[in-house]
Amino acid sequence: MKLLNDAAQRVQPWLRMIYNGDDIVNARRAPYSSALCRTSTKALRERPQKQLPDWKHPARDVRVSTFIDLKHEDPWLGKWVEGRCRQHGKLATADLSLDELRRLAARRADVAYVEAGEILEPPNPSTGAFHSEPPPARKLDPAMKKEQVLIGIIDVGGFDFAHPDLVQRGRTRFERIWDQGLPHDPAGRVDYGREITKDEINRALRWQVGPDGLAATELLPQSMQLPGSHATHVASIAAGKRGVCPKALLAGVTLSIPSSERERSQSFFDSTRLAHAVDYLDDLARERDLPLVINISLGTNGHAHDGSSPINRWIERILDDPGRCVVVAAGNAGQEKPHFDGDLGFLSGRIHTSGRIEATGLEVDLEWEILGGDVEDLSENEMEIWYEPQDEFEVEVRPPGSSTWIGPIEAGSYLQNCLLENGTLVSIYNERYHPANGANRVSVFLSPRLRRPLTGVTPGQWIVRLRGKTIRDGRFHAWIERDDPRPVRPIGELRASGQVAWGFPSLFSEASNVDASSVNSLGCSERVIAVANLDSRSEKIHPSSSHGPTRDGRSKPEVAAEGTDIVAANGFGHPKHPYVSKTGTSMASPYVAGVAAAMLALEPRLNASQIIGIMRRTAQPLPGDDYHWQDAAGFGQIESQRCLAEVAETFLEKDYENSAARTRGGA
Repeated sequence: MKLLNDAAQRVQPWLRMIYNGDDIVNARRAPYSSALCRTSTKALRERPQKQLPDWKHPARDVRVSTFIDLKHEDPWLGKWVEGRCRQHGKLATADLSLDELRRLAARRADVAYVEAGEILEPPNPSTGAFHSEPPPARKLDPAMKKEQVLIGIIDVGGFDFAHPDLVQRGRTRFERIWDQGLPHDPAGRVDYGREITKDEINRALRWQVGPDGLAATELLPQSMQLPGSHATHVASIAAGKRGVCPKALLAGVTLSIPSSERERSQSFFDSTRLAHAVDYLDDLARERDLPLVINISLGTNGHAHDGSSPINRWIERILDDPGRCVVVAAGNAGQEKPHFDGDLGFLSGRIHTSGRIEATGLEVDLEWEILGGDVEDLSENEMEIWYEPQDEFEVEVRPPGSSTWIGPIEAGSYLQNCLLENGTLVSIYNERYHPANGANRVSVFLSPRLRRPLTGVTPGQWIVRLRGKTIRDGRFHAWIERDDPRPVRPIGELRASGQVAWGFPSLFSEASNVDASSVNSLGCSERVIAVANLDSRSEKIHPSSSHGPTRDGRSKPEVAAEGTDIVAANGFGHPKHPYVSKTGTSMASPYVAGVAAAMLALEPRLNASQIIGIMRRTAQPLPGDDYHWQDAAGFGQIESQRCLAEVAETFLEKDYENSAARTRGGA
């Protein structure tokens, strides 16, 4: 057990692990780590490992993508890492070498805290039937004037700008698309990736030839053009020809989440990229002097789920102004157990637990299941435990099948890269008074051995024990950060032995899981609208839809919208099947975004809080519910027409005193 030194206390635990890893380990870690990027393409030859002095001599072959909490607003950071920094007030993003990270952490007078961007969970809606006929029109207000509002879609999979649902009289509905995964155009207006303009898209639409020739999306290709594209489906719901707000301007940002190991190891695909996408859309709306609604059908389980994370604060910043609204899918982590043989939906659930240590000296055990069997899990598994600042917890970890405990780790202490006999490395950090919210955080990492002999994380049930050292409140919440199951390229002796290497999710046991507070942390911001998935046929919330409230007890999600078997554009799909049905909160969120856009088209003075207030007031409780907030359904199903009717009343006032005087005077 070690005490945190002064510089390390200002750096997130995971970043300290990266800093103290060598080039071989970090090179093998990079494909699984969204905020870690290799700076060299050369192959590294493994040499006998030497013990690295803690926080002294970092490996040189990687960069990290970070959020930085600054103590003042002076723009010194942008001058120090020119071209790799964006700053808004006291919060900044920067891509740093490990040496720059060390020197930054040493600036006691300037830096409060540095943390890596959070991994963005790719959307995982279920895909249903393909359709040749378009869905019924969803549009709200046919009298709405064209181009009164901008809808921005931040998503993955690519935007099929040539799909009939997104083309009007041969011209694109998109104002711009920023593809973050395309090779950088130095002459462009973006720092990385490439911007695709309306003129370029329209030129490609004019030049595309018949059904047997090149399509417009082949003439103007994007980094991702996945059949059934998630981004295209979402854009179609919000603002397609038959979408909720078909006269809005559209803009898209494609976040790059590469599929190949090499591309993933040389790319950032974390929440700093989402922050930059929000800025891009906000800037575009300001150029056009238009209200803006942003839809984000992505998620993350990182941080405290109380709106205090850097990406939460970054998004909240644009909501200070009227005419801005951000809508987020609540997430698909609501399922606790299989509903039928072969049902694996629970793998996306069981991410949260909570409880209370009632008194000093008492203990609570959390059961953490690492899946495995014949699969070697080469991804890092992380659990975050947040507890109240007036308490002190000790933490211990017991591996599967062992009677030996690792720890205890007291508050303000850590254990890093403890190599067990089973080959797993265990790291435990017990931070006090996190600068974002003042709460205490425990971070537990189960890491594979990425040097020879390569060893995945040991499967089975790990026990994380919390012991109350000082208890005045005792409450805690814990989340498991997700990585979707995906096969990875076999490495070294794993290839020779024929073992299967995967990145695989971990989860709480059914006994430890608490089916609440699973709304993805992007939706936990105070003025962001989190949307649940309503199955309108059964008039119930879909079992996969995530539940609230937030860690600090706020009402999330706010509303529910139809998100089950939603038919919309089948991006980059077969021309005989231009439409496809999908199910998930990803499909519910753009419906609400379209409603918000129609509201802002009618009244651009509305701010985010007022839009939320109107949606809450007009929502219809589901059968059997009352008007109180429900952890799965929020305040009920969104009522779009009632929302528009209520907008007209928002800025009207009645002068009852003068009306009464006129009545008494006979006027």
